[in-house]
Order: sequence, then C-alpha cells, then structure tokens
Amino acid sequence: MAHFAKVGPDNIVIEVHAVDNWNCVDGEGNESEAAGVAWQESVFGKQDGIRWIQTSYNHNIRKNYAGIGMTYDDERDAFIHPKPYASWVLNEGTCRWEAPTPMPEDVSEGEFYTWDEGTTSWKKETRSL
Repeated sequence: MAHFAKVGPDNIVIEVHAVDNWNCVDGEGNESEAAGVAWQESVFGKQDGIRWIQTSYNHNIRKNYAGIGMTYDDERDAFIHPKPYASWVLNEGTCRWEAPTPMPEDVSEGEFYTWDEGTTSWKKETRSL
C-alpha cells in the first residue's frame, strides 16, 4: 500500500490517501511516485495549486508520515508538523520539533511532564490512578 498527501498551494497537507500498489506501477512494471501521482490525478482530477506527494508511515521517505495540517517543505523534502511552541527548534536531521531542554526521564507511576513555555522548561505533573 502506498500513501499520498494532497498538498495545497500553501504547502499544507489537506488529505492523505492510501493507494493500492498496482495503481503506482509505470509502463515498465516498476512502482513509481510519478505513476501514483498520475493515478491520483486521474481519479480526483488535476487541480490548480494541488500536488500529490508520496509519504511513508515507515518514515522511509520525506522524514515523517504526512498528516492533515502538516507542511511539506520542498527544500528539505520533508513533511513537518506545526511548531508546537515558539521556543522549540527544528531538528534538521529528523525534521521534528524539539524542546530547547530535553524532557527528564525520571518519571514514576502516575507522573508525567508537560512543557511550560513561560519558563521554557518541563513541569512535572501527577495524576491519581
């Protein structure tokens, strides 16, 4: 099964479709992204400003599996989630946002951490079980 993101003119993912592999086979019998794009356009029609870009839930291509609301970055050839907090920075290797301070690992049962943007630090929370 192949997956394709429908990307709007603003590079935001609008939809993600699963496509049978046989719909992604070119004239020589090889799977190709171009054949998958052609199939999507034959089914949904060619639309101005809309692109179909292959994505992989195994992260084999384009760093991250596309999801609605994510951005496709042409320069990085990657799908990127919206930035969760102003202080977080993009890891260029993974194209995922990271906190400026790593989350602590000392979590006990019933505890978890949340990000506090005001102090740019992790805050330990507890919940009763």
